[in-house]
Amino acid sequence: MSTEDSLKSKFPQGELVFSQFRDNHRIAVPAAHMFDVLAFLKNEHHFDMLAELTAVDYLEYEGARDRFGVVYVLVCTKSGERLVLKTHVNDPDPVLPSVYSLWKSADWLEREVYDMFGIKFSGHPDLRRILTPDEFTAFPLRKDYPLKGRGERHNFPVLTRSES
Repeated sequence: MSTEDSLKSKFPQGELVFSQFRDNHRIAVPAAHMFDVLAFLKNEHHFDMLAELTAVDYLEYEGARDRFGVVYVLVCTKSGERLVLKTHVNDPDPVLPSVYSLWKSADWLEREVYDMFGIKFSGHPDLRRILTPDEFTAFPLRKDYPLKGRGERHNFPVLTRSES
């Protein structure tokens, strides 16, 4: 049975939306079902590698109904099959369950998404900033983040090339 057929029989609500472009298989999943779908794919279809986890900010994107898209790229190392799964979360409190319990590689990937977009992952063992200082209060990859920053540059010391 194909992965798509198996998912359709396991999650018959019809809420999963399947699409394909060339060899890129994509599945849109409601946030409430994302952890269950990911666990099913890992345990039943042997998608043993979380290759990527990232986010997209759809602020002012024409036709967008949600603020953030969170994208998971899974790989079955045995067969080479790849799947791209996408879900959506919204302000004021964008939260998804952590997949750290499924793939340990989610540790830094979820921390990066949290640091850059402000999307929280409930159940993550160490959700803290990874690329910006702990005192940093904004999320630089959000579309509403000003290009010149929010005045925080004066709060951090300037490092010269010789000091770095």
